[in-house]
Amino acid sequence: MSELTARYQLYGRPGSFEKKAEGIALGLTVGSWTDLPRLEQEQLKKHKGTVAAIREFDDVRHPEKPDQVRAEVDIRYPAANFSADLPAILTTAFGKLSLDGEVKLLGLEFDEKLLGHFPGPRFGIDSIRNKLGVHDRPLVMSIFKGVIGRDLDYMKDQLREQALGGVDLVKDDEILFDNPLTPFEKRITAGKEVLEQVYAETGHRTLYAVNLTGRTSSLRDKARRALELGADALLFNVHTYGLDVLQELAEDDEIALPLMAHPAFSGAFTSSPFYGVATELALGKLVRIAGADFSLFPSPYGSVALEKQAAVALGKELTAESLVNKTWPVPSAGIHPGLVPLLIEDFGTDSIINAGGGVHGHPGGAAGGGKAFRQAVDAVLAGTSLEEAAKSHSELKAALELWG
Repeated sequence: MSELTARYQLYGRPGSFEKKAEGIALGLTVGSWTDLPRLEQEQLKKHKGTVAAIREFDDVRHPEKPDQVRAEVDIRYPAANFSADLPAILTTAFGKLSLDGEVKLLGLEFDEKLLGHFPGPRFGIDSIRNKLGVHDRPLVMSIFKGVIGRDLDYMKDQLREQALGGVDLVKDDEILFDNPLTPFEKRITAGKEVLEQVYAETGHRTLYAVNLTGRTSSLRDKARRALELGADALLFNVHTYGLDVLQELAEDDEIALPLMAHPAFSGAFTSSPFYGVATELALGKLVRIAGADFSLFPSPYGSVALEKQAAVALGKELTAESLVNKTWPVPSAGIHPGLVPLLIEDFGTDSIINAGGGVHGHPGGAAGGGKAFRQAVDAVLAGTSLEEAAKSHSELKAALELWG
């Protein structure tokens, strides 16, 4: 029988978790068990949740309640209880339970049959590499900055500079919505024109991810139109729209564009150490199985830093072997060229180095910033220190002098 296994973090007195776990398993499935007549137990057996494992960590105490220890509880839910969609799965595994005190959803394990209902990334890491012709290094991405209230010519100039710097991808700001100065369709056509010009001049291919926004009912048609106009990829604020909307976009053969999941709003339900959903599940496994080709998340190094262990675990969730394609990990925020060795060490070559200020704040402008990142990547992969490489690369030297 197909099933889903959920892992929870709980706090309580040592030895108290068996009763708590059984309460969750029954409360989220058949409701009660020992009080049921034997005939009803037989009828409902295939729907009953079961406790799979309980692990107490006696050395990890609640910071405000020293008599309570941390525990992880695994509970199996029969797939017969829910339809094979993420809203039903999340409601089953963490619906009303999310309202029941200090409990955090750490993970979800899908068996092979259940996972088969989810598309995963249409393109994933390998296909994006093929699109760009880049197979042996991390990709470099940059971001439009300060474009709200600016016109299309301003955006085109900024896009051209970024592409001339040798970045592989450029994405819209997640807060750039459809507007009269830079409307969605014109951003696509203007961006395509600029990037084709740069490709003709340099031979370097850059992809542009345009922000897909608007009412949910309009997204499918808008995304299809983006494909018609020659869009390279779509940026999508998945945690405000919902995972099921992402999956609908990923499954649509008339859209067939790489999808870039932005983490905006996810901190509202991932940040607490006691409540909500683990970051590596929300921004990792769930966006991957729903179909994101890229997942952005806070890097462990910037001012909005994600805890290092969680960030690395998230990257592993996105690239672990699975029935579905791998998703690009995109650690973001606070990234500058001096961090490239650390980024590659922590996230490997199947990752994207994403920078905003680290590109645009370069003394040589966005073109200089992009070149500095590419020079840093090349140095690390060649086994050369950044300081040594900077002796023969002025852009990298300027970046290290500015940011360290």
